[in-house]
Amino acid sequence: MPKLNVLVAGSTGYIGIQLIKLLNKHKYVKIKYLCGNKSIGKKISYYDKTIGLKRLPKIVKFNKKFLNEIDVVFTALPNGEAQVISKYLNKQNVLIDLAADFRLQKALDYKKWYKKDHKAKYNIKNSIYSLPEITGKKVQDYKIISCPGCYPTSILLPLIPLLKDRLIKNHNIIIDSKSGYSGAGRGVHKKYKDKNLYESLSAYGVASHRHNSEIEEMIKRCVKGNIQFDFTPHLSPMFRGILSTIYVELNQTSSVSKILNTLKKYYKKANFIKILNKDKLISTNDVINTNNCNISVCKSKNKNKIIILSAIDNLIKGGAGQAIQNMNMKFNFPKDAGFK
Repeated sequence: MPKLNVLVAGSTGYIGIQLIKLLNKHKYVKIKYLCGNKSIGKKISYYDKTIGLKRLPKIVKFNKKFLNEIDVVFTALPNGEAQVISKYLNKQNVLIDLAADFRLQKALDYKKWYKKDHKAKYNIKNSIYSLPEITGKKVQDYKIISCPGCYPTSILLPLIPLLKDRLIKNHNIIIDSKSGYSGAGRGVHKKYKDKNLYESLSAYGVASHRHNSEIEEMIKRCVKGNIQFDFTPHLSPMFRGILSTIYVELNQTSSVSKILNTLKKYYKKANFIKILNKDKLISTNDVINTNNCNISVCKSKNKNKIIILSAIDNLIKGGAGQAIQNMNMKFNFPKDAGFK
């Protein structure tokens, strides 16, 4: 099988570095171009010395002419930049975006949440928001693939099957998520310089975090009726990982055993989703450096409620790993390609 030629734009950020590590192991891929702005002319090993010995190109400035030689473009760029690149796509190009440029179906919603105009409105219809275990092979019908954010990944994977089967109530859902500081990008140290980043826990984006929009939109695509939830993210003093604690009310005919059976059945063929035994306590350490999402269902002291724990590595399952999954599904590669 001939290899896909790949370009990574935004190659020196935390997500970009992680993406290169996975692509480097992928036997159906050749990394043709690594692109950056402030890093032009440098080797990627300058930013991470653990990247394998396989020969990689030096970092160059993106040029739309490169697209003539490329099959897949990965964009791990600030919001808005993938929209510009999407204007230059050729027939053979597939764009896989790890930012928020095509996560919302309406340009007005993008402007509302991201405070900027969408630069490629006409391409929204050519894109799909793809959470692989939920979206499945629908991704094969699109040339622009939008990867979910890290928080929504940890939240939507446990919630969607339960809401679809009406096992939990669609109101009074409380989501408390804690992320490693790598989720805020390389600029986190400047942005939070007064927050004692390495020794404190900080709530932020209370009631206004941008990921509210994609959580709500994705649930509404899968489930009928209004959804009511509160989501509060926290920045924790660890480098990577997310632990989401989700409090939900059971419907009358539901139970912990039904919840567990539903999740196990729904994700029976999903390599990377691990449904654990009842009341199993989990930590981010269980999933670091993997593409797994570990899910645990716990009893509450209140009979009509349960507590769901969900853990992922924000840089892999919440970022680069999910992008690789989408590529594998798009091109019918083995599910574990790039992860072994």
